[in-house]
Amino acid sequence: MATTYHGVSLLNHSIRAYLWAVAHAQRHGIVFDAELLYVSALLHDIGLVAEFDSHSVPFEEAGGHVAWVFGAGVGWPPERRVRASEIIVRHMWDEVPIERDLEGHLLELATGIDISGRDSDEVPAELRREVLERYPRLDLAKEFTACITEQGARKPDSSAAQAMASGIADRIARNPLDS
Repeated sequence: MATTYHGVSLLNHSIRAYLWAVAHAQRHGIVFDAELLYVSALLHDIGLVAEFDSHSVPFEEAGGHVAWVFGAGVGWPPERRVRASEIIVRHMWDEVPIERDLEGHLLELATGIDISGRDSDEVPAELRREVLERYPRLDLAKEFTACITEQGARKPDSSAAQAMASGIADRIARNPLDS
């Protein structure tokens, strides 16, 4: 699904988010549900693409609904579908406590690394190089900034609007992963 609807920049971002999350978990001895994290990482920004953009809910909620439907299609029980949706919604929180949502915590950390470069220095240099070489950033900064700006303008009470108000565009522009 992600490979069909995401452009290359957004798809690479989703894959990198999964890889950064896995690397963090491995460095800290965190045991997680790899399938659930992978699906959530690949679909966490699906609500930004035209086919799944919602004019009534924030993009992360729209993405959560897509993940729920995807999970139903592959036979996941309702509880697992809800978990995927929760993880995707929570990736936009300022912080997801590990005790509350392990996979949500990992995805929130990983998307912060990839979008704004937050704590990117904690990713080993060799791993950063390998991942960025295999899944280049391309025009992610420009594309994501445009998406989040547009979402925030249309949905003034959304997390996208909050992110814009907190200076996300500047942090994206200064992301050390683009250096």
